[in-house]
Amino acid sequence: MGFIADSLARVQPSPTISVSTKARELKAAGHDVIGLGAGEPDFDTPDNIKQAAIDAINRGETKYTAVDGIPELKQAIVNKFKRENNLDYATDQITVGTGGKQVLYNALLATLNPGDEVIIPAPYWVSYPDIVRLGGGTPVFVETSLESRFRLTPEALEAAITPNSKWFIFNSPSNPSGAAYSREELKALTDVLMRHSHVWILTDDIYEHLIYDDFKFFSPVEIEPGLKDRTLTMNGVSKAYAMTGWRIGYAGGPVELIKAIAKLQSQSTSNPSSVSQWAAVEALEGPQDFIPERAKVFKDRRDLVVSMLNQAKGIKCPTPEGAFYVYPSCAGCIGRVTPNGKTLETDKDFVTALLEDEGVAVVHGEAFGLSPFFRVSYATSTEALEEACGRIQRFCASLNSPAA
Repeated sequence: MGFIADSLARVQPSPTISVSTKARELKAAGHDVIGLGAGEPDFDTPDNIKQAAIDAINRGETKYTAVDGIPELKQAIVNKFKRENNLDYATDQITVGTGGKQVLYNALLATLNPGDEVIIPAPYWVSYPDIVRLGGGTPVFVETSLESRFRLTPEALEAAITPNSKWFIFNSPSNPSGAAYSREELKALTDVLMRHSHVWILTDDIYEHLIYDDFKFFSPVEIEPGLKDRTLTMNGVSKAYAMTGWRIGYAGGPVELIKAIAKLQSQSTSNPSSVSQWAAVEALEGPQDFIPERAKVFKDRRDLVVSMLNQAKGIKCPTPEGAFYVYPSCAGCIGRVTPNGKTLETDKDFVTALLEDEGVAVVHGEAFGLSPFFRVSYATSTEALEEACGRIQRFCASLNSPAA
């Protein structure tokens, strides 16, 4: 269709949103469907945060604000970075956007030129490459493996860097794999980046507080302060504070980049919701004790899902360090045949048949750049997870060997 911009042909609709939409449609049509596609905590936003929003409304905090965040929220973010990450930023080094996705989008569109390369470890969050393409850049994928537990090695990072490398996108704990990097593993990567001063680092720390088994989270600049002048440290309130719908993300970075982001935002959405910003102030400055309590629930769910999936024929599921996803291999099911005669040739075939036969909605690994895998979100009730994993076991057991 000639009316639509050519640039839009470079991107695809979000596969994770598509899966959740299809699951909702099937449910609405009366089908028994368990959706494990959404990257969204099933907990509610804490009451003190909701009350802060109500108080803001009653105070009349319903007008336009500064384009990239109210001073009170910027100061709360400065305090958070210092308190939790040992990072020193001033308020003019902070940007606030309508969700973490907008912060990433702004940063890439404000900096990419044709020919610029962006290094993205695979599996990756589905939006990274499409945002890079919209910005005119070229995503460069570096595959990890089940054997490396989906961690990028310093050797692979070194090999991916070229004179055209503009950004390296780093997400730990990872969506979709849940993999997280220890201090030593992260230091090995930052050592590589210190040797390549033209490469900027975009670190997505959105799952920072969803970590398990005494794992200690580190952000790259915390490990290597020498990278601070070319790193955008991005985070948000969506996951840790169960505020996905409030749409508040933020980042700290060099003043020149923060100004460029604000300039772009001034001509797109302008300021994030004023009420959401005041809620985010309370999230960052208020009680934090519920975060480890909820993380314990997620850990128990993770352990349940990993155990049950590893009992499914043809599935291998490593135990992730963080986030609320597992990324199991379905290699043992590829080439097998469903009871209705369909041969599973790809992970997309696997998840499609799983949805049709057993009513379990998961996301195929191809969407995240690494096959044959699939992503399961365990951000739902224990009862639903037990039922869903039982159905996955039943589905895998029903598969037949191909006819000779």
